[in-house]
Amino acid sequence: MALQEEMEIQGNWLFKYRSYLPLTVFLVGTVLYLRREIYPSTFFLEDTPYEIYYEMFALAISLVGFFIRVYTVGHTPKATSGRNTKAGQIADKLNTAGAYSIVRHPLYLGNFFMWLGVAMLCGHIWFIVAFVLMFWIYYERIMFSEEQFLRKKFGDSYLEWSKNVPAFFLRFSNYKKTDIPFSWKKVLKNERTGLFELFLVFCLYDIAGELIGKTYKFNYFLIVMTILTGVGYFVLRYLYKKTTLLNEENR
Repeated sequence: MALQEEMEIQGNWLFKYRSYLPLTVFLVGTVLYLRREIYPSTFFLEDTPYEIYYEMFALAISLVGFFIRVYTVGHTPKATSGRNTKAGQIADKLNTAGAYSIVRHPLYLGNFFMWLGVAMLCGHIWFIVAFVLMFWIYYERIMFSEEQFLRKKFGDSYLEWSKNVPAFFLRFSNYKKTDIPFSWKKVLKNERTGLFELFLVFCLYDIAGELIGKTYKFNYFLIVMTILTGVGYFVLRYLYKKTTLLNEENR
């Protein structure tokens, strides 16, 4: 089998099991984070006034990724540049404006920053490097298979657009305003779990670290935000499952 076909097959397969990557990052990161708390000397900022700033910086990185996803999802129509594991790849229209005018895969870029923040929280430089390499290898194949599908479906239109838009690195000079209005309903429906899960992970790490160190100086900002986003998640889940309030035509 030619390498091109092999990478496309691998990409389609990896997409189906894409949820395992953040789970792996979380599990390995948890072990390293707990080790850091048990052996404070392994992290140069441990028990210093700067530790909290580093953790908040890691959270900020993750939030940047989340808001990239929010902006992208909010400006896209229904059934565009998306896939599901049952029906295969879906793209009724080629997105070329908004986030898609400065990078070809803004949702994957958002994922990268969200998980990078969690990886940084562990305070282990080699784990951060390993995460970046693993993400690139993993998502390179997914992006390749997605682009193969879009190229076959949209032909020259796709080639002309992709020629000047980077796959993963932002090029702000290319920005083209989208004529699709921002939809909060679509964001609330599609991204209802992301913010809660993000604050939950950071909050659990913080609580575990304080319990191990027996300092009990909990980060109440994380606790409050976890509770608020958790309540929001369950409210949105109910609205999504039991009502049509979040439904919107063509979105």
